[in-house]
Order: sequence, then structure tokens, then C-alpha cells
Amino acid sequence: MLDVNALRVVRAIGDEGGFTAAANALGYSQPAVSQLVRRLERRLGTALVERHGRTVRLTEAGLVLARHAVTVQGALDTADEEIAAITGLRAGRVRVMAFPSSSASVVPRALADLRARHPGLSVTFSEGEPPQSLAALRSGECDVAVAFTYPGTSAGRDVDDLSGLLTVPLLDDELHVVLPADHPLADGERIGLPQLRDEPWIAGCPRCRGHLLSLADRAGFTPRVEFETDDYVAVLGLVSEGLGVALVPGLVLRTTTHQAVVTRPLHPTSRRSVLAVTTQDLRRVPAVHALIESLQRASR
Repeated sequence: MLDVNALRVVRAIGDEGGFTAAANALGYSQPAVSQLVRRLERRLGTALVERHGRTVRLTEAGLVLARHAVTVQGALDTADEEIAAITGLRAGRVRVMAFPSSSASVVPRALADLRARHPGLSVTFSEGEPPQSLAALRSGECDVAVAFTYPGTSAGRDVDDLSGLLTVPLLDDELHVVLPADHPLADGERIGLPQLRDEPWIAGCPRCRGHLLSLADRAGFTPRVEFETDDYVAVLGLVSEGLGVALVPGLVLRTTTHQAVVTRPLHPTSRRSVLAVTTQDLRRVPAVHALIESLQRASR
């Protein structure tokens, strides 16, 4: 099997006209060049050079190797340039998948920051709740998942969904109670879940519904969930019509409002943790590292 160094040596002999000159051009010793050529000739079963006095010429086989050496060296030089561009963040790509409320707030700011700092990077973005985004990360379909966890739970369906993954905390997202504007509790400063035990509830994504059930259980009741939707615009619309109350994360309320609802802090406070999730290997990729840094800046 041929190797790159052998091709370089044969090409240098052809260009320089001798072993010593080729060795000097490559920074090798003359004996090392001679030994490499002899080993290569034995492996190929043919002569690669012929001596004419003090000069050396390539045989037909040697000329074939030298010709291909140009192509191989060109390909290697191109690869070096492309990798240098990726390492220097002049080029490269990064794929991110984020849950909807982050994709309307933190993620756009992060992507704008990334583009301003590294305009040569190509970014692919898609939406997905944590179980979907973590599965995509594990299968190689994305490089970074923006996910969230509630206290006592993991980001995915199973307890071990984060095992083997690298998590970078971004922010704590506080939950708020959302009420119709004319609700009797709308004037309160903070609202405890026991005050809402008899209310109909509108629940969000599956993980958010699970957290609601967990909080209500600790408060001593089971919420009467009458509507379920992953669309927080729809949640606010349903609340505005007096069809129920809801728990809504702060990230949602930063980008989605409704004049006919009021929001109040929950007492005691409950928060979810927003994370950037990747792998140990991917974190060493410059584009992935740069994206996570942009997500951290945007989250501040």
C-alpha cells in the first residue's frame, strides 16, 4: 500500500534530479530517502529510478507515482485549508434543535450573535421538544439541543436520557400563573396552587403537564385538566376566554402576550432549567463551541 510520504519522495526525486537534492528539499537525510525508495520498489516489484552518472531519473512507474503525487498533494493541501477554515471559524456548520419557547427568545438572539461574530458559519435550525431533540442529538441529526428540565426530572422521557451527554446551564425559567383578566384572584401579588384547586386547567407540553401534576400533588389536589395544547398562543387564547387557568414559563411571556389575561408569580416559586446539550466530542468542534458560547451570552 502506498503512503503519502512515499509519493512525496518520488515526486521530489523527479523534480530535483537526485536523492541528495530531494532529501534537502524535504528535510530528510539522504540515506532515509534511499531506504524509502528501495522499500517501495520491493513492495511494488519494479524499479522507480534509474541512475545516469550523478543524476537520477524516474522510470515509467516512477513517473506514474510522481504524477499522482501532484493530485494527492493538491487534495491534502485543500483539506488542510478547509480544516483550517473550520478550526478558525471562517467556515463550517452547526445544527441546533430547540424547544418552541426558546426558539422565540434565546435562540434567535444567540444565532444573531453567532452570525455577527462568525459570518462564515452555516447554521441549521429546527424545533423539537426535549425528547425529540435529545434523540436527534444521539442519532447525529443535530449538534446541539436546547432543552429544559424540571426539578426532579430529566430532559427526556426516561431518567437516563441525559446520561453520557454534556449539559451546559443557560438560565432558570420561572413559571407564572395565567388567569383571565376578570378572575377574582387577578389582583393578587402571588398565587399559590391551593387557591386554584377548583379551577379548570389548560396544560401545555407533556413534560409541562407532568410538572403541573407533580406540583398539584404536593399541594394536595389533582388538577382538572380540560384542555391540552403545546401551543402557548392557544393556551393564552383559551385562558382569555375564561376556559381555565394555566402555568406558563417566563420565556413564553417574553414573546407572547394577550390583553385579556393577567400573569402572576407562583408561590412558592417553581422554575425549569434551560440547558444546551451536546456531547463531549462535539463540544471540541469549534462551531459547536461557538454556538454554545452565543447561547450563554443570549441567556444572560
